Amino acid sequence: MTSTALNAARRTADLTALADGAPTDVVVIGGGITGAGIALDAASRGLRVTLVEKHDLAFGTSRWSSKLVHGGLRYLATGNVGIARRSAVERGILMTRNAPHLVRAMPQLVPLLPSMRRAERALVRAGFLAGDVLRKTAGTPGSVLPGSQRISAQRAIDLAPAVRRDGLDGGLLAYDGQLIDDARLVAAVARTAAQHGARILTYTAASQATGTSVRLTDQRTGESFDLSARAVINATGVWAGEIDSTLKLRPSRGTHLVFAAAALGNPTAALTIPIPGELNRFVFAMPEQLGRVYLGLTDEEAPGSIPDVPQPTSEEVSFLLDVANSALGITLDGADVIGAYAGLRPLIDSGAGRTADVSRDHAVIEAPSGVISVVGGKLTEYRYMAEDVLNRAIQLRSLSAGACRTRNLPLVGAPANPGSTVAPMAALPESLVLRYGAEAANVFAAAACDRPAESVADGIDVTRAEFEYAVTHEGALTVDDIVDRRTRIGLVAADRARAVDTAAELLV
Repeated sequence: MTSTALNAARRTADLTALADGAPTDVVVIGGGITGAGIALDAASRGLRVTLVEKHDLAFGTSRWSSKLVHGGLRYLATGNVGIARRSAVERGILMTRNAPHLVRAMPQLVPLLPSMRRAERALVRAGFLAGDVLRKTAGTPGSVLPGSQRISAQRAIDLAPAVRRDGLDGGLLAYDGQLIDDARLVAAVARTAAQHGARILTYTAASQATGTSVRLTDQRTGESFDLSARAVINATGVWAGEIDSTLKLRPSRGTHLVFAAAALGNPTAALTIPIPGELNRFVFAMPEQLGRVYLGLTDEEAPGSIPDVPQPTSEEVSFLLDVANSALGITLDGADVIGAYAGLRPLIDSGAGRTADVSRDHAVIEAPSGVISVVGGKLTEYRYMAEDVLNRAIQLRSLSAGACRTRNLPLVGAPANPGSTVAPMAALPESLVLRYGAEAANVFAAAACDRPAESVADGIDVTRAEFEYAVTHEGALTVDDIVDRRTRIGLVAADRARAVDTAAELLV
């Protein structure tokens, strides 16, 4: 096993070795969850792997999700049993084996309000019961993910204090997987890949890709060199067409709003609100880390050029507020919104119809150039997608590799990972343990900065040691990497402004 630490020195050493001719079996282009998953799968099978990302880990769509590891209930409702069952299986693998420290059960509350007709209530209840069956057939124990139930009005109010109380007839409660943070999952997967020997190179752009070579450019120095490989895999998501121009994608934008949790009474369940006129789509108000609630999400066509950082539209903001207010006893308005973000889903273009109805399945496609692309899919299934594309690459390129091991491979921070510490956790801040799992004690143990346990800014439960650890162990090379991706402070501009000086200080 190699060290899990990603940092500037390791990056420089890896770039130098590759420029000097170090051999590579597989090049993975794209440092989101899919690319990181492929790198881990390849490295754990014994292949020499290099992952390149022109920005930072989780720079694109992977940090803009709902932070949910879905059990696939929505896909069951549309008759796509395959994706639904696969999602439930992958959720169980993450919650019990790969990342039990990053994915936990989140209660989802559908309030039974007068506006919800009897037929709609029956449909939601039937869906939740079907979700229970999915969970059981996937082998996820009830101790990890409890079954659904009908609850009283008072229990609903306890879970979501801002819920509308007039005519509240209790609620339907189910459970799904919630990520403490999607970007932290990407970092954990990438570091676990590095632990198995993968080279993880951020701020390294790929161009002129073929089936056996790619030109790499260090974005920090401007230096370029050509790298040969047995296989080149394009995992750039919504930007996949920049590597293979023959691909046809149909991006859709998903937008979330950020609120102070106190504005909604500090809920402990995700308020799950049916979208009027839709059978299987909901808006969620989800309690998150750093004392926030995320409200999402939309599904809007996003044609045209692909921006590095998509922006929510005013229409999406209004839509989310209107749907949320239909189930709240308070009225949220634009003044309550302390942040917002949008991500683009890399959907496969299947022709006409709404993007909300386009399949979330993935495809593995070999380009005329020989580049192997994986497109489509969803975060929950990243491990399965990686296994699928690696199997294809091994077959197409006659690579000598072992069987897939990722089903039972604990990520960095999971208790069973060899790099995890056995140091006592009782004295550590709860927020630290939630973000780092069994690695939490290492964050303070590795700290060399002044006042490591001090908060990076008043009222933000992120310590100076965490900022330093982002640089020394998690591959952060810029202030943005620290505040926007290794931590999610940057989602709220006012919080970001208070934390950037500390990030700059600890980047030195």
